[in-house]
Amino acid sequence: MPSVEFVRGMLYVSLTVVGVPGNAAVILAFLLLLYQENRLLPADAIVLHLACANLMVVGVRCLLETLASFRLASIFGDVGCKAVIFIYRTSRSLSIWLTFVLSAYQCLSIAPPGSRWASARTLVAQYLGFVFLFLWLLNTCMSSSAILFSFGTQNDSSLINHGINVQFCYVNFPSKLSKEANGAAQVGRDVVPMALMTLASLIILVFLYKHSQHVKGLRSSSGGGGGSSGAEQRAAKAVVALVTLYVVLYGVDNGLWVYTLTVKKTMSSSLISDLRIFFSSLYAALSPVVIIASNRKVKERLRCAVQEKPIQEKATSLSTM
Repeated sequence: MPSVEFVRGMLYVSLTVVGVPGNAAVILAFLLLLYQENRLLPADAIVLHLACANLMVVGVRCLLETLASFRLASIFGDVGCKAVIFIYRTSRSLSIWLTFVLSAYQCLSIAPPGSRWASARTLVAQYLGFVFLFLWLLNTCMSSSAILFSFGTQNDSSLINHGINVQFCYVNFPSKLSKEANGAAQVGRDVVPMALMTLASLIILVFLYKHSQHVKGLRSSSGGGGGSSGAEQRAAKAVVALVTLYVVLYGVDNGLWVYTLTVKKTMSSSLISDLRIFFSSLYAALSPVVIIASNRKVKERLRCAVQEKPIQEKATSLSTM
């Protein structure tokens, strides 16, 4: 195996090892919470949906790329390329938009009761299912070009002028205009939620700063601790951390994508595409680490799940004695 393919495979292995168990753990924690309390708060439902989208990104793209890099399975024929690229693009964009929805909802949750923004938060929570459905339809439609223009590398790819090399597949656009239009649509699909979630995060940071100043003023005047919503502050800080992680990693991803669009002929190397996939998948792999570290509900459910297993095994062994 060439050293480049080995390094490439190991990078995807690292994303798979971190991302698949991490997102699965977050999903398990919220399913346990749903089973115990028979409901999920809107913010919890958004995080659960985000973890499902991230699991699809890591499981479909990184795991299959790992198997193909080490030649453990032959997956990327014409049908395989169409399916993998379509599912990856849909779940990737879902992850982006769900991060925006999470940041926007958290921004609304810090609004004072009775305000117009508090009413908007109630409206979003009431129609959250329709929001999820709309995002699925939007991102599925915008990823449909992958089904039309993707094919395997076993075809004659030497004469492609408007294609994108993604190692085991090629995305071949019929003209320069269609390539640029498709690329611009994808950049817009990423940049719009990026700008909105950045704005929401700035509002959250301003609120946290003013709140900390207010609490300090109360403590200095009364000599005691001022009341504050610790849970909301932790949730807000976690959302800001997720948004910061997103902006950095997807910023690099989109910069590389714009460079790909400026290249006139299909590149013989898939290095740029590999870097794009790595950075965008890195968010899907690392975000559950941020969620587990910052979300008390997730940590408590996972701790209970880990502690209950040895207790059940001990009870089983005692009953067989």
